[in-house]
Amino acid sequence: MTIDHPVALAPAERAVRLLGGDLTEKALRLHLDGLAGVDAVGLEARAANLATRSIKTSSKAWALDTIIRTCDLTTLEGADTPGKVRSLVAKAVMPDPSDPSCPRVAAVCVYGDMVPYAVEALGAHHGDPDQGLVSVAAVATAFPSGRASLDIKLADTREAVAAGADEIDMVIDRGAFLSGRFGLVFDQIVAVKEACRRTDGSYAHLKVILETGELQTYDNVRRASWLSILAGADFIKTSTGKVSPAATLPVTLLMLEVIRDWNRLTGERIGMKPAGGIRSSKDAVRYLVTVAETVGEQWLVPHLWRFGASSLVNDVLLQRQKMTTGHYSGPDYVTVD
Repeated sequence: MTIDHPVALAPAERAVRLLGGDLTEKALRLHLDGLAGVDAVGLEARAANLATRSIKTSSKAWALDTIIRTCDLTTLEGADTPGKVRSLVAKAVMPDPSDPSCPRVAAVCVYGDMVPYAVEALGAHHGDPDQGLVSVAAVATAFPSGRASLDIKLADTREAVAAGADEIDMVIDRGAFLSGRFGLVFDQIVAVKEACRRTDGSYAHLKVILETGELQTYDNVRRASWLSILAGADFIKTSTGKVSPAATLPVTLLMLEVIRDWNRLTGERIGMKPAGGIRSSKDAVRYLVTVAETVGEQWLVPHLWRFGASSLVNDVLLQRQKMTTGHYSGPDYVTVD
């Protein structure tokens, strides 16, 4: 089945067309429970095989720059201050002050109350990362637990969007999902999506965090991915980075397969963001290979792919500098997040 112009449809209408009937708890359950079970052994074998593949030396510079330009630099601590956010923005705009050719990162990701400081610090550099600018992402909906009323979650979202956030990273209610209340999770995502609407009618991009480390099974990860996309997610994201395990290659591969299947079904491209636990350029390249082999290299752009891994940038900068100068710099070459 192919839906013409799926992006133009409201999430509920799109879901109704795909489900072929009324949008009810029963219909959602039938659809999600009817998904093919995940072959865990096969999935992990595919991920392990992809992890062994390498890229040509001539492509390494491209890979390192792609990692940087698709990274979200993040600070999500209780001790965050405007000064820390300004420092993060400075690094986002100029990751390597000694090399003007180094690309900017895709976004800075902060708590909602820090959005005004990020927007102000970015100034003229604030904008579309596909155009070489830096966007502002805000976590919302009672991140990281999601334990709050819907009214609070929506107010959290609206405040961040009004302050200038270009992207909202929400968390699903894992308790509701694991207890089978799929309709509640769907309705909350739809409501948050609507809260992303700006006064001019445009929308901040919505990333839906599944917190895969709490979902217990690969089958649940697949169901949550489908549910989030049905409800209007622009991106699906593995983790908050506050729960272990965070991103893993098998889970990322599984979510990319859902994105691939959705694209084949509707023609729509959904973004993907693994977050947490990716610390080295070698690990990140494995993810790039997995993206290219699963959904295609056209996904390796900021509006369809992100790394949520601030410490990763430091290692990539060291590898990039090694390629440029032939040697590694000392420990003070990169900043510590």
